[in-house]
Amino acid sequence: MTAPVFLVDSLAGAAPGAALTLDGPEGRHAVSVRRLRAGEEIVLTDGAGTGAYGTVAAVEGKDRLDVAVTEVRTEEAPRPRITVVQALPKGDRGELAVETMTETGVDAIVPWQASRCVTQWKGERGAKSLTKWRNTAREAGKQARRLTFPEVADAATTKDVAALLSGAAFAAVLHEEGSEPLARAELPADGGIVLVVGPEGGVSPEELELFAAAGAKPYRLGASVLRTSTAGTAATALLLGRTGRWD
Repeated sequence: MTAPVFLVDSLAGAAPGAALTLDGPEGRHAVSVRRLRAGEEIVLTDGAGTGAYGTVAAVEGKDRLDVAVTEVRTEEAPRPRITVVQALPKGDRGELAVETMTETGVDAIVPWQASRCVTQWKGERGAKSLTKWRNTAREAGKQARRLTFPEVADAATTKDVAALLSGAAFAAVLHEEGSEPLARAELPADGGIVLVVGPEGGVSPEELELFAAAGAKPYRLGASVLRTSTAGTAATALLLGRTGRWD
């Protein structure tokens, strides 16, 4: 069985032979929920590309354990970096999109309040929704045994998205009427790839025009029309394969 992953604030001092402590909510989950015991394998990560691999040396109480580090691994920054701008879906489909994109390997997710979004992030509700997305990314990153968790940005306006697209090495809007399939688009070997996934009602003509001016062309995924909560995951998987990051 693959060693479970737990998130820590810092891995300062982590080195083969070192001893680290896991406590707090993550320690409680390891001890009381996962029921890890001395001798079992475990991975601690800072979520920013570094992981300390080792074994449980001792369990102390219900929320604390000591880890004997055997190896430290550091991932290089992903190339090219893949960002998905995700329009806000209805209900809990936003968390579903974040979960599956994280497990697939996306590097950043930008919540987007598109003009045709039914869901509105305002005030306290918006803050709670953003927290849910970030918590979902964290838990999905652990489930997928990732060392680098995706960044979930603050909610973006359409102007914010256009600015993001203008700085990308490759920018695309997933659209069922796109003249070119994403599977045949010319992709960069480095820099940033930014994909826009529209809401249930689609990307408006005004938004498409603004994004086109920023350098983003419309591309289609295939013959079928995917839900907004699954399109980003499918596109991320396609790009990870085409760019060699899944080799």
